[in-house]
Amino acid sequence: MGGRPDAVKVRGARVNNLRNVDVDIPLDSLVGIAGVSGSGKSSLALDVLYAEGSRRYLDALSTYTRRRMTQARRPQVDSISYLPPALALHQRPGAGGMRSTFGTMTELLNVLRLMFSRLASHRCPNGHYHAPTIAVAAESPMFCEECGERIMPPGAEDLAFNSTGACPRCQGTGIVRDVDDATLVPDESLSIDEGAVVPWRTFGFNVQPDIVREFGVRTNVPFRELTEAEREIVFNGPEEKKHIVVTSMKGVHDLDFTFRNARLTVLKELDRAVDEKRFAKVAKFLVERTCPDCGGTRLSEAARAPRIGGYGLAEVTAMPLRDVLAWAKGVPDALPAEMRDMAATLVATLQEMGGRLMQLGLGYLALDRSSASLSTGERQRAQLSRAVRNETTGVLYVLDEPSTGLHPANIEGLIGVMHDLLDAGNSVVFVDHDVRVLRAADHFIEMGPGAGREGGRILAQGTPEQIAVNPESRIAGFLTGREPSVIRERAAIPSLPADWTGPLPTDWAGQSPAISGASAAGVASFPDIEEEDVAVAESDVDAEQSAVSCESATNRRWLRMATAPIHTVRALDVAIPRGRLTAVTGVSGSGKTTMILESLVPAIEACTEDCPLPAHVTSIDPAGIDRVRIVDSTPIGINVRSTLATYSGVMDMLRRAFAGTDAARGKGYKVADFSYNTGSLRCPQCDGTGRVDLDIQFLPDVTIPCPSCEGRRYRPEADAVRLATPGRPRGLTMPQMLALSVDEALAVFDSKKDAEREVGSSTSDDPTSRDDVVRAGSSVRDADAVPAGRGDLIAPTLCRRIHAALETLSSLGLGYLTLGEDTPSLSGGEAQRLKLSNELGRRQHTSMFVLDEPTTGLHPLDVRTLIGVLQRLLDGGATIVVIEHDLDMIANADFVIDMGTGGGEDGGRIVAVGTPEDIADNPDSLTGRYLKSVL
Repeated sequence: MGGRPDAVKVRGARVNNLRNVDVDIPLDSLVGIAGVSGSGKSSLALDVLYAEGSRRYLDALSTYTRRRMTQARRPQVDSISYLPPALALHQRPGAGGMRSTFGTMTELLNVLRLMFSRLASHRCPNGHYHAPTIAVAAESPMFCEECGERIMPPGAEDLAFNSTGACPRCQGTGIVRDVDDATLVPDESLSIDEGAVVPWRTFGFNVQPDIVREFGVRTNVPFRELTEAEREIVFNGPEEKKHIVVTSMKGVHDLDFTFRNARLTVLKELDRAVDEKRFAKVAKFLVERTCPDCGGTRLSEAARAPRIGGYGLAEVTAMPLRDVLAWAKGVPDALPAEMRDMAATLVATLQEMGGRLMQLGLGYLALDRSSASLSTGERQRAQLSRAVRNETTGVLYVLDEPSTGLHPANIEGLIGVMHDLLDAGNSVVFVDHDVRVLRAADHFIEMGPGAGREGGRILAQGTPEQIAVNPESRIAGFLTGREPSVIRERAAIPSLPADWTGPLPTDWAGQSPAISGASAAGVASFPDIEEEDVAVAESDVDAEQSAVSCESATNRRWLRMATAPIHTVRALDVAIPRGRLTAVTGVSGSGKTTMILESLVPAIEACTEDCPLPAHVTSIDPAGIDRVRIVDSTPIGINVRSTLATYSGVMDMLRRAFAGTDAARGKGYKVADFSYNTGSLRCPQCDGTGRVDLDIQFLPDVTIPCPSCEGRRYRPEADAVRLATPGRPRGLTMPQMLALSVDEALAVFDSKKDAEREVGSSTSDDPTSRDDVVRAGSSVRDADAVPAGRGDLIAPTLCRRIHAALETLSSLGLGYLTLGEDTPSLSGGEAQRLKLSNELGRRQHTSMFVLDEPTTGLHPLDVRTLIGVLQRLLDGGATIVVIEHDLDMIANADFVIDMGTGGGEDGGRIVAVGTPEDIADNPDSLTGRYLKSVL
């Protein structure tokens, strides 16, 4: 009888771009998978190993159970042997809803609620506290020793803010929304007839001025001239019917209308806001504030009553995790002897769960911290801690980019947790690019050599030491440190503002921090902001911005923001140079996300939309920035109807080009007919998706290419229309076009070719061979179609526009993708670059781009490509802020703001600013210690 298998054996894997991959994945080992973006790493790890491992586990369940669960599809693979049940920890775990907190997502709150239910002093209806007693757990009757009233101790569920323990006023959210009166009439120089009451105008209540006039309110004078009584009617008047005369194009009408005051208009619309779009329309009239009843604790008065050692549940959850664990240690000894065993058991569970989180560096987080306010790295580590806590054995854990959001100082803790999973008898496969994590692997698989069609095969495998000497490896140089760092030519940074209160770089100590206004000399020292741009930026600052603390300043070279304390972040004075690449660094939990995503971005948006600033932002000078865009690596689109061609705008131009051919005009086809989503030429069986799902009842759905259109998305009639281009004078059909890669399409639309000379040439002279056409369109019938004529040649202007769009995609390193590629299937790095594609080539002097961990999922070579893309945005005048831990990206920044020094209470302040060299030389900067190795 053979021994236990030592590896998972994958044979013939053909998922996405995997090219019939055969590979053995060692069991009971730490296995790393790396490769450039789009090389097939996630396809192998998630779409093969995890998908099949989880599917096989679910297959062991009953048919009744499986029909009520979402089941993974069987991957395209010949065979997988010795695959254990699999669990996946994804790259960007969900943030959870507004009811999710750090305590709920880690399940620590479950233990605490049980402790306060069983171990606390409980209160009688008359307010008298009863000493802790075992009677609670024994469910014995309890009576107050002072007044004799029966005490009804709450169960754990009665202490939950998502259940019966919720504050009745805020329903367990900790916040209440109310109408912000300042937004109802922002401009009191207008009369009501001129639209002074914004909610009436916004929500289409155009007859309200006529109705309010019936209350005796003057509507033809500036709002500021109204009496207090008139203003009270506008804001809070009674909901009464009034008879009014309305004149329309159809005549004069006598009507009865109910008056809806300005505040009531907003509240009624809030009740109707059932989706994000409608809520966003109402939100600008609302202000959120802490619930006055529960003080933001989310709990009802009864749920806040039980006490352990003088602390209530709300007070304990407001503590950082490290303090909670320290407090819990003393709980058993403070209780009666008969309760100590039970208390020790509960405390041990809490300590074990919390200890994993402490090991991962999350001890600074308070349990009542909203999940939505956590960074990606914090959420991912919380997810990882749950996996370790489950104490599973014989499971294959697949981790997607586990180093996401981790400062170099946190890497050792991550590696330790992965070894904990191994020590429990599990196997771990991870996809990552951080060379420190990869060096810790027992076995290493490198995918490549390129992306898309140029990848999908095993480039190298073995121990990290074997990979390091493998000539085929593209990451070997980074593993060994032989690959030199590539630093872009960074732009000069102007002197810091005179009123800057933060730390100064050491080598700037002798430099005067004073900054002049937008003089010619000032502009000259800031080369990418021209004099005309500064003048425009100055003129664009609204005179009324001061009403929301959006201060106008003569200095346009620094964006300034001041904040009050929030979460664990202290009051900040932030200065960001305009037109530069700024990296915000620091250990996880140091305050980067709070400073940028919770403060800077919403503050700029508030100035742009003339709305109130976030409550904790005391002032901001956007320095002429009037547009901010967050660019992340989340998937684009939600289904196969979104493709590279549609997202990039190429599809719209192709449809126009095809509709302009003689063949299309002869058949009466319009631009809309060439849409595979809604056009008349789309395949009726698959509705233009190119695939159909087969429902096999209790088995997972099976997706196959559409048998009618063979995956081409279009009817056969679409083959009758061919578009002739400089590179393909005999023409291609729309399905053939979508099957081309970006680089192939570039050659097709290369306007330098003499298309006119080639149209009508013999087949033997035609650069489009029969084999090329069949390969491009995946259908023999296309090759037999009638060649395009002179009237089917694309217009030169449109040809150049398509070529320019394709050239942009190719320059971003996306040339290997096909035009018909589904955008949801793109890797994080591909999605991120595609999102930036539409921004290149524009003037961006008043735009800011914020990228949160942009190097997530990127090979070191891909990071260099991304830096090149960011440089093109900078060349257009853009201001870029990246929240980053990748040392290569930080080294290429013009300016660095380092937060810290630690996380939570040990962080929350700016410890160093300056160039990367300044940070590396600063003894207070933890980031600087690691940055030295790159510089």
